[in-house]
Amino acid sequence: MATHASMPRRAARAHTKHPSTLSWAMPVTLGVILGWWATSIVRGGGVLTGTQLALGLISGAVLAALCYGLGRVQKRLPVEAKAIAYGTLFGGSVGFLYSLSAKTSVLAAIVLGLVTGAGMLVCAFYAFYVTKD
Repeated sequence: MATHASMPRRAARAHTKHPSTLSWAMPVTLGVILGWWATSIVRGGGVLTGTQLALGLISGAVLAALCYGLGRVQKRLPVEAKAIAYGTLFGGSVGFLYSLSAKTSVLAAIVLGLVTGAGMLVCAFYAFYVTKD
């Protein structure tokens, strides 16, 4: 019985995986919102100065970079670590914004950040646990 020669396989093209539009648009949007909010809290209705604008730009850029990084590694994390990461990021952002108001203490900002971060941790854990594969 004759056998046929197998055809040589064509080299598969390397598929470069490009990040989706949402993977960078969501962090940028959140960064812009946090930066604008931080600037408006510090400004207090007065004239916008360069240091206030720099605070808003830097804090927004830091949040955007952290959100983008978390979005890139979240598929490799277990459910618990993802929930902790989202809770930490949210609680830290809320605590930071609350600390910018002139009439609050550092302890109050820490407590508010911990409470909101714990709430986000519970919500994120539930959402990730229900939708895990």
